[in-house]
Amino acid sequence: MLDELNSGLRAGDGAPALIRGRRTVSRGELAVLRDRYATALHARGIRAGDTLGLAIRPGARALAMVLAAYRLGVRVALLDPTAGPDVLIARLALARPALIVADAAAQAVAGWAAPLARRAGLALPDFTKLGPTVTLGPRLPGNAPALSLISGPAPAAFDGDGDAVVIFTSGTTSSPRAVVHTRAGLAAGLRAVADLVRPQAGVPVLGGTFFVMVPSLAAGAPVAAPARRPRALARQVTGLRPQATYLTPPQIRAALDAGTPFTGRVYSGSAPVSANLLDRVRAAGADEAWGVYALTEVFPAAAVESREKSTFDGDGDLVGELLPGVRARLDDTGQLLLSGAGVCDRYLGAGPHEWVATGDVATLPAGTRRVVLAGRCKDMILRGAENIYPGLYEPALHVPGVALAVLVGVPAGDGDEQVVAVVETAPGADRATVEAALREPLRRMGSAHPDRLIFAPVPLAGRSRKPDRAAAASLASTNPDPAAVRR
Repeated sequence: MLDELNSGLRAGDGAPALIRGRRTVSRGELAVLRDRYATALHARGIRAGDTLGLAIRPGARALAMVLAAYRLGVRVALLDPTAGPDVLIARLALARPALIVADAAAQAVAGWAAPLARRAGLALPDFTKLGPTVTLGPRLPGNAPALSLISGPAPAAFDGDGDAVVIFTSGTTSSPRAVVHTRAGLAAGLRAVADLVRPQAGVPVLGGTFFVMVPSLAAGAPVAAPARRPRALARQVTGLRPQATYLTPPQIRAALDAGTPFTGRVYSGSAPVSANLLDRVRAAGADEAWGVYALTEVFPAAAVESREKSTFDGDGDLVGELLPGVRARLDDTGQLLLSGAGVCDRYLGAGPHEWVATGDVATLPAGTRRVVLAGRCKDMILRGAENIYPGLYEPALHVPGVALAVLVGVPAGDGDEQVVAVVETAPGADRATVEAALREPLRRMGSAHPDRLIFAPVPLAGRSRKPDRAAAASLASTNPDPAAVRR
């Protein structure tokens, strides 16, 4: 589908492509950006099989750079500025990009705007110290050199398979984990989204993710990024009347609370989607309301419409029918395993695999392709629409004076969780001194910063006396400590 989109974008086409507030980027403008970026990357010696690190805010430049890289057969490694500098440095060491492309905002987070960025949960290392780096878009003092955009014919399109994108998920700073999707696998996933969303040319689609933008644009539908503020989102939906909308559950809850009048088909995922939430969306005017079950390794895997989900009376959470091309089975522990054309090829640094372990305990009703979840078997915490992996951040909490520390998730309503750090101080340690020592590690956790910090003995279990996360979560949910540090 990326090939379809690339071939469908031509200079001079005035039809709208991206709608951002009052600014509209035409399909022709997007085509020109893509070609100039492809020519510039080619001139710098970037070739098929190379890795391009990307730290650019979502928008026309980011999409055009992804399309340019895809045209050249270059693998894109997505760099998340909310992960924290230590994690990001480890990820860059694993991906080894031939070039890092960052916009001024991403670089400012690591420089003069660091104090402001920390308040927003952003933290980045100095890209220029990690490898060849160029600035895309407006350049500010202290930024890396600008990517030189030269005129000339765009290089020939790469024809073949290979790695398309690297998306980092879990792991630790010493052993990062990254999902690798090939060009063929990415195409299968995008086709599944197109078949589910059914975008029609000329009518806006509201959604800011790559998997929403590409199928919509390939079908000729302009895409608008959702407004961040609920009241602005309500006005946006009223004005655009999108044929399809994709929002995370937290975004939908805020939009409903602001009185958003939904239209067309509404899709939600990236976090648990309750039947009640989908019913509220339909009551607010949507023709259909869908919950989408997906992972970084396979997007999407299954989907369910509100009517079916509301009538399900079995145990567990019905996440829907497996989408075409996706296969499922259970391992000996009841964990759901997925396979199919759209499943990632491998984890970076490992060999190809056929089946992906989801970390979810599930049942597969006989004679159907339905998936019913029964809970998670990973330690992952899900806050908002964001996966937080404790193993990435717990080692940094073990500052002098800390005997043991864990991060746990505490239910916060409608499938959401709070992140709580339970810290046990060493005998004789001064709590005020430990709190002061924890400030810097907590700051460097970026978007994984705990909602609360509790000082209490960490429960242990088993012969090896490992931390008992379930007991720690129970402790955190009933913590009576009036001096608990809040986010």
